[in-house]
Amino acid sequence: MASEPDHNSKQWRATFYTMWFGCFMTGFGFSMTMPFLSLFIGSLGNFNRFELNLYSGIAFAITYLAQAIISPYWGSLADRKGRKLMCLRASGVMTITILLTGLVSNVWLVILLRLVQGLFSGYINNATALMAGETQKSESGVVMTNMMTASVSGSLLGPLFGGVLANYFGYRIPFIVTGVIMGLVFIATWFKADEHFTPIPAKNIKHGADFWHSLGDTKLIWTLLLTTLIVETALMSVGPIISLFVAELMHGHGNISLVSGVVAAMPGFGAILVARKVGHKMDSIGAGKILFGGLILATLFFIPMYFVTNPWMLALWRLLLGMASAAMLPAVQTALTVSVPRDVFGRIFSFNQSAQAIGGVVGPMLGAIISGVFSYQAIFAVTAALLIINLIVLFFSRTHLASLRK
Repeated sequence: MASEPDHNSKQWRATFYTMWFGCFMTGFGFSMTMPFLSLFIGSLGNFNRFELNLYSGIAFAITYLAQAIISPYWGSLADRKGRKLMCLRASGVMTITILLTGLVSNVWLVILLRLVQGLFSGYINNATALMAGETQKSESGVVMTNMMTASVSGSLLGPLFGGVLANYFGYRIPFIVTGVIMGLVFIATWFKADEHFTPIPAKNIKHGADFWHSLGDTKLIWTLLLTTLIVETALMSVGPIISLFVAELMHGHGNISLVSGVVAAMPGFGAILVARKVGHKMDSIGAGKILFGGLILATLFFIPMYFVTNPWMLALWRLLLGMASAAMLPAVQTALTVSVPRDVFGRIFSFNQSAQAIGGVVGPMLGAIISGVFSYQAIFAVTAALLIINLIVLFFSRTHLASLRK
């Protein structure tokens, strides 16, 4: 693999557009079904409030639990076989599992399929790792935020489109359409993505302590991974119950599916508005400062959500939260990109995915338990507290973060 690929070449741009499209469609398909997963589960049986919250939390969390466990293996395989193969694996399996989810009639089959999906998923993460390896480090901030923009753009349109489908055709149709979409992603990746990858022999792959010692500033790496975990926990905590909370705010009347889709889409829309500017700023002043700023703003935006009384107030604060989110996880990915050698990107990004997946487990379960025992609003107070803890951790690593200027 070339040490500093030419990001202006025609070949690089073709790969970038393909990976962008794949991330966009993956985000689109995923978000088209996730806001309505709890409503879909509710249609599969006669559940009380606590059971519905619990089953929704499990269905959300089990995919991320599987990702957390299996990601290091896929990361090691990616460093030996390439990231394109990992993208094909993820999109191919998602095509099958999501299609089947739309056809089952038992909540435990839904949970089983989401477990399988988690064991083989990871398209966006591997596409990001692929582009990190194909991009000059001096441009990594822009590319990382553009890759994030792809998934959040899809996440923006997905709930709106899914809301319309769910409202007029039922909750199963969005899953079937998503399965078809992932099939298109598989085909596009197979034929259009080009990776300049030099396989690393298995005997040359460092493991355990040797691997971590080869990274240099391990304290910074662990701090960034912890940040990913906490941020993802905060962002995902409301995921399983967003449509249920909207239904409560609307007192069970009106077009709940469509309004839930709009509310769910707002963070994606906010991220799109500022992502490009944030990426350029990141390449200019460094990922550390951008990360600090994003966390502070996100904390401030979570607090007013506790007091909302209608879904449109919630949508406004989630829009602002999306703007802040454009400066959090992309900043972590950029920091990792400029901190470690290219030949370990697969494993480093898989560890980051594991941290993100653990957050995806803890967040939904935390949200389900808090909403079941206390209230939906209490979730926002807890997530704000988590981000404050994250800020304290980063404060003690500020000298390490300051060294990330390129």
